[in-house]
Amino acid sequence: MPAILAQLCFVKQKKLLTKKSIKMRTTNQKIRTMMLLIAILGASVCVNAQNQTKPVAAVLGIDSKGVIQDGESISYMVRLEMEKANVYNVMDKYDVAEGVKKNNIDLTTCFGKSCVVASGKLLGVDKVITGSVERFGEKIIISLKVIDVKTEAVEKQDATEYLNLQPELQKMIMISVQKMLGLTTDQNLVNLLINYEMPVASPKTQLNLNGPRMGGSMMFGDAAKILTGQESKGGYNMFPVMFDFGWQQEWQYLSAGNFQALVELIPMISGMESGKFIPSVTFLNGFRMGKGGWEFAFGPSFRIVKKIDGFYDTYNLMGNGENEWYITNEWNVTDTTGGYLHALTNPYPITKRIDSRGTAYLSTSLIFAIGRTFKSGYLNIPVNFFVSPRKEGTTFGFSFGFNIQKKKHIE
Repeated sequence: MPAILAQLCFVKQKKLLTKKSIKMRTTNQKIRTMMLLIAILGASVCVNAQNQTKPVAAVLGIDSKGVIQDGESISYMVRLEMEKANVYNVMDKYDVAEGVKKNNIDLTTCFGKSCVVASGKLLGVDKVITGSVERFGEKIIISLKVIDVKTEAVEKQDATEYLNLQPELQKMIMISVQKMLGLTTDQNLVNLLINYEMPVASPKTQLNLNGPRMGGSMMFGDAAKILTGQESKGGYNMFPVMFDFGWQQEWQYLSAGNFQALVELIPMISGMESGKFIPSVTFLNGFRMGKGGWEFAFGPSFRIVKKIDGFYDTYNLMGNGENEWYITNEWNVTDTTGGYLHALTNPYPITKRIDSRGTAYLSTSLIFAIGRTFKSGYLNIPVNFFVSPRKEGTTFGFSFGFNIQKKKHIE
């Protein structure tokens, strides 16, 4: 009996403890909930207090000229960046639209100070933001300003020139807004969109295209056959197409307006792709004209080639085919007329021709070239095509290079 009573007392005490624990947990939850509500309410009050202390601003008309986006789209981008800056309480675009419609304000023509101030008073705002986005040549100029409606004074303003990169107009407006409000900007982004280097073209400025040259050339006619022929037969066992690289040095001797006359010295090396070393030097008299950078030039080219005396077996007397090339000492045709063997005299004319078995000679040719210089800022990219007509075969080729120098000529 005493054991049963003790057990009943234990069960009763356990129930009382359980009820008390549940009650305490419920109380703690209520306390936490109340604290959370108080924190939320306090934060809301702080935010409202901050918003009440911020001036109310309205973005009005932004003039747009020469860019893809119209004034309404640009105004939206400016309003978005002003809201992101969180310096003013920016008036919603629908409230602005309703207000200007109610007061018969035309934002497409309201850009002057008096008009935007009057509009700001009708809208009941503290500040108005206006400005313009205009394209001038290869630049985009964004001008923004904040005007105080009460004092009618321009409080903040910024005018920045950007590169003509219209797809990046949103980033440009972001930078202009940040600069106008005195906020930190991304300097790397600023450098990409703002840095603009364009040389000034004037009669005192002389274009100089000294610099590296590279390109290729291709031979046709007998010269191409010799180039690709076997070395045992006087050929060079090379490709008919050769890669060229070298340098151009030029001197101007006449300048009048957009016309320039100059002398060009171009040393080149060719044949490296075929394991050959073929140097050459070309002197050109060039004429550069017009703002488009067109140029025409002509002059002699010098290179060292191997030549040797020989003949063409026109009648196949050597037995290896008609018009086959032989050097002079390869003639060995004999005759047995009269019953004895004797050598026949070579009936073919002896000529000197390019041959890998020969002796080095100075070879000359005439080159005609035409080209144009493409410009990007201070970078000049000359592109030229040339032809060299010769009796042995004509050579066609092209070359290009680069130059970042602007030499100023001061009289």
